[in-house]
Amino acid sequence: MKEISEKTGISYHKVCYWMEKHNIPRRSRSVATYTKRNPNGDPFKIKRQLNKKEAELKGFGLGLFWGEGTKSDNRSVRLGNSDPKIIEKFMEFLVIICGVKLEKLRFSLQVFDDIDPREAEKFWAKELGIDRSQFTKTTVTKSRGKGTYKNKIKHGVLTLKYHNSKLRQLLSEMPT
Repeated sequence: MKEISEKTGISYHKVCYWMEKHNIPRRSRSVATYTKRNPNGDPFKIKRQLNKKEAELKGFGLGLFWGEGTKSDNRSVRLGNSDPKIIEKFMEFLVIICGVKLEKLRFSLQVFDDIDPREAEKFWAKELGIDRSQFTKTTVTKSRGKGTYKNKIKHGVLTLKYHNSKLRQLLSEMPT
């Protein structure tokens, strides 16, 4: 409505008045923003017809998302883990089942201060076959002593992120 107002020179309130008078439905601000940022439609395409292997991948991916995915951020799909195979399988789910472009995925890494962040990034990039430009800033956490974490998370915890609120909502509601 703001854009209509600006393009026509009619006040915003007048645009609202005429839309209400003629029962023209209004989109929410978030839907309008999403539509404006994605003029060609969704930047993903969920595959509907699945073979047996793809159906298994879908079930595995949804299980990972529901069990290990971040629930607090409803604007993006996120999954963190210290096991490259888990992250790799979830990437496969997003690319093959959800139609997400691999280059649109982002990764953040959290390491303890006794782990070299650059080496950890190189490890994850090589393991997952991703470009280091897809990494956001690495978080370095102060180690709290001689823990048993070293063997379990010697390369840190990697969080895969795909920023799309619509896909996040669809995955939350998706049947297996």
